[in-house]
Amino acid sequence: MAKKPRVIAIANEKGGVGKTATVVNLGAAFCKMGKSVLLVDMDPQFNTTKGVGVVVSEDMLSIYDLMKSPGAFPAADAVAHTRWEGLDLLPSHIDLAGIEVELSGVAGRENRLKEAMASLNGTYDYILMDTPPSLSLLTVNVFACAAEVMVPCQTHPYAYDALEDLFDTISIIQEGINQNLAVSGIVPTFFDSRTRVSRNVLEQLQNHPTYKGVLFDTVIRSNTTIAESAAVSRPVVFYRTTSFGALDYMALAEEFVKKKQKG
Repeated sequence: MAKKPRVIAIANEKGGVGKTATVVNLGAAFCKMGKSVLLVDMDPQFNTTKGVGVVVSEDMLSIYDLMKSPGAFPAADAVAHTRWEGLDLLPSHIDLAGIEVELSGVAGRENRLKEAMASLNGTYDYILMDTPPSLSLLTVNVFACAAEVMVPCQTHPYAYDALEDLFDTISIIQEGINQNLAVSGIVPTFFDSRTRVSRNVLEQLQNHPTYKGVLFDTVIRSNTTIAESAAVSRPVVFYRTTSFGALDYMALAEEFVKKKQKG
């Protein structure tokens, strides 16, 4: 029986909240648990691509090629294997920044990614999609393709305030494009228990009538090892297994699996 992957958008319209770190490190944590994982880099800055050590060459296919011509070739042809077995990548490309202009006026452009990814159904346990820090055609395509959204939220007042707009966007997508899209959880990131700001924002998340119902118990603590691992293009769970970053992302992966099983 073919696998039915969990297709998860990692999204927040605010930048700097840990989206890419969550895609790379949660994906690697799932891989470490024995799951097959595909990371989809939908950000033209291609940090997820760099984060798993994939160097895009001139002759490589990328998510840009799939978006531009869905169905022209199997999506598997664009998949790059990382050095870790079970962890694959659909790489980004800088040309992805212009895809909105290229597809302007094209009917059904919000479903280009969904069409391109259809041939990969049954291949992976988890598909994690990185998104740019804005509501663009790329983000809309991810929301149209995904079944659920995980929201990293930096424990900072600006990031907390931005959640309302994101949840409004998700509601619009649910109404008009993908009625099956659901929020799987909010993940507090960059948490520092020593600061009053971090503690206050976490408390606000825990007490908010909407957010508390989908808030993960796991928090991603502020940890320089996550940045160090990104600098050497290795997920933190493979870079330094005893660091707070590795322990937190492994705990998040385990809670994520248990949360679904209970639901």
